[in-house]
Parts: sequence; structure tokens; C-alpha cells
Amino acid sequence: MGTEIERKFLVRGDAWRALGRAAVFRQGYLSTVKERTVRIRVVGDQGWITVKGLTVGATRAEFEYAIPVNDAQEMLELCAQPLIEKTRTVVDLGDLQWEIDEFTGPNEGLIVAEVELQRGDQEIDLPDWVGDEVTDDPRYYNANLTAHPFSTW
Repeated sequence: MGTEIERKFLVRGDAWRALGRAAVFRQGYLSTVKERTVRIRVVGDQGWITVKGLTVGATRAEFEYAIPVNDAQEMLELCAQPLIEKTRTVVDLGDLQWEIDEFTGPNEGLIVAEVELQRGDQEIDLPDWVGDEVTDDPRYYNANLTAHPFSTW
């Protein structure tokens, strides 16, 4: 079983923009029940399907597989609307890789940084552009942003 240990933070300022490489993501959800989410994602010419289990703290089961991009694009039509659209900038700092998601569409204005960890108790040094932690706030889960976009808060 794959396990994801991830912490999530709001982002402040623009200093992070010059630090990494960016890619546009389109993703949708076939299931968003809290016990299991099924996500379809298209990034460039790649398609992915991801199944995630119940989140406990910063940890949950995760299984991700590449699928043909044409299949992924068709599956996005089956997903709950609106789709999540964002630009992800990946920033490598020390031993950690930060993923900064800048949302567009109904979630415009939301910028969130995620960092995957090896252990739940792993200590990390927070960059200056990292703001409040929102790991335990389900409003910031991408699956919830489909049903309750940031623009409606």
C-alpha cells in the first residue's frame, strides 16, 4: 500500500515564483467521499488516476497510476464539476520538494503549498513564503474545492 504524508500551508508573497518550474493541471473527482477519493488528472500530455483513502492527521493511503491522456480527458467529462484548474510550481529546497498550487477558475486567488514527508513527526524548516498551516482544514482539500470553491467562502 502507498502512503502519503503531506502538510499543507497557505502561501504569502511572490518570492516562490522564481524558485521552481511550473505546469498546468486539470483534475476532477469521480468520488469525493471522505473514506475514498478517486481523482483523474491531466498534466501536459500525461494522464493519471489516483485513489486516496481516509485522511488521518497528515497521512492517508494513496495509489496513483499513469493512464492514456485521451482516456483521462474523457474521464474528466464524467467528473463532478467544476474541474480543479491550477498551475503547480515545484520548488526543491534541501531534502524537501514543495508543490505550490495557484488555482484559477472558481478557486482563483487561492495559493497553497504542500510538502510530502517521510514521517509524520518529521521536522521541517518553513520558507519565508509559507504562511498558516491548513493541513487539518478540509476546506483546502482539492476534492472539497470542487463542491465548495474558494470564491464562495
